[in-house]
Amino acid sequence: AYNIHVNGVLHCRVRYSQLLGLHEQLRKEYGANVVPAFPPKKIFTLTPAEVEQRREQLEKYMQAVRQDPTLGGSETFNSFLRKAQQETQQIPTEEVVLEVLLSNGQKVKVTILTSDQTEDVLEAVASKLDLPDDLVGYFSLFLVRETKDGAFSFVRKLQEFELPYVSVTSLHNPEFQIILRKSYWDSAYDDDVMEHRVGLNLLYAQTVSDIEHGWILVNKEQHRQLKSLQEKVSKKEFIRLAQTLKYYGYLKFDPCVTDFPEKGCHVVVSAGNNELNFQVRLPNEQIKEGSFKVTRMRCWRVTSSVPMSNGPSGSSPGKSEVKLELAFEYLMSKDRLQWVTITSPQAIMLSICLQSMVDELMVKKSGGSIRKMFRRRVNGALRRSDSQQAVKSPPLLDSPDASREPMAKLSSKLTSVSLRGISHSSSANDVGANDFHGNYAFEGIGDEDL
Repeated sequence: AYNIHVNGVLHCRVRYSQLLGLHEQLRKEYGANVVPAFPPKKIFTLTPAEVEQRREQLEKYMQAVRQDPTLGGSETFNSFLRKAQQETQQIPTEEVVLEVLLSNGQKVKVTILTSDQTEDVLEAVASKLDLPDDLVGYFSLFLVRETKDGAFSFVRKLQEFELPYVSVTSLHNPEFQIILRKSYWDSAYDDDVMEHRVGLNLLYAQTVSDIEHGWILVNKEQHRQLKSLQEKVSKKEFIRLAQTLKYYGYLKFDPCVTDFPEKGCHVVVSAGNNELNFQVRLPNEQIKEGSFKVTRMRCWRVTSSVPMSNGPSGSSPGKSEVKLELAFEYLMSKDRLQWVTITSPQAIMLSICLQSMVDELMVKKSGGSIRKMFRRRVNGALRRSDSQQAVKSPPLLDSPDASREPMAKLSSKLTSVSLRGISHSSSANDVGANDFHGNYAFEGIGDEDL
């Protein structure tokens, strides 16, 4: 069996024959011209070298499928991963009660099947809350880990290829929970959400929570005004005031390490307002702050060191043996691109934030509707729009050979519908063009901008 990892955590185990079955099904549905070549069968028993060669070929195959907007977003591919996840964790299909947190700490209990996918669980939560169908797509489910101070560390946005109940229970750690949170970046869309009572309450609870945890900066006078609005239960006015504050709508990440402006700097990264904000602690203990606009990022990549073992799946995403890095190439000035690297267990979550910002920008530029961007109704079932496919975290296959090195450097090439070819850069750390996210929202700097 081969282990498929997502974000450094075991997602499922599959055999060569199962992957071959998937390949044949994809060929039948989409044609041989669309589906990448599959590693051929061997008549004789494989040698250790051939086993490793096959693992590498299968990994490339799975990543190629995942990166294709049609194949990677297909129900055939995603249902294969969901079924394999359920079989690997040996969780039978049955009715269960799942607790989903809201930002104010309230728990929403929904009755679901263990085999329900992310979209189904989101629907169940929305239904329990009486959130209208046309607002459901403004929210997403996130896997989080509760920290000692009661705040939450975001692990990832739950994807369409996983079963939320299985994902959270298979971690065997009560610190991991699922939370409902808004999934857009432009605060102008708050107006849509605030049109309905439930949407307003959810947005209000998230805003209060972000302020309490210090994610939104508030001075004494602003704090007094906010307190007054809270006492009057003026939720819309409270949100309107919060929208004017620094870091409103940002997602704050755990302290990590960056190589900018020099190697080994400790940094707190926040994502929001189409940028990554850095609060850097320099070696001389000086604190400096700066932002990197997503429109100035030519491309980015995520790399990971994944443990090569067939051990239990209970290892948590944040364990130190899984090293994740996000590197982006930034247009510092006209004709000067520079790589900036963030080493963080949340690197994939950071990449997903970047991609969703780009997707939102592109929809806005094309004059698209945010409502249509998130959801549409097809044959009575709610489905994500073609204009906004979820960011894919391609699987990584582990070798079944226990004698291999304990760690292997692998590329976690996240991809989405907005992928383009990127030419090689002059960076000394450069790798193949296929390892990059190309950024459709990238904008060059003109002389007037300098």
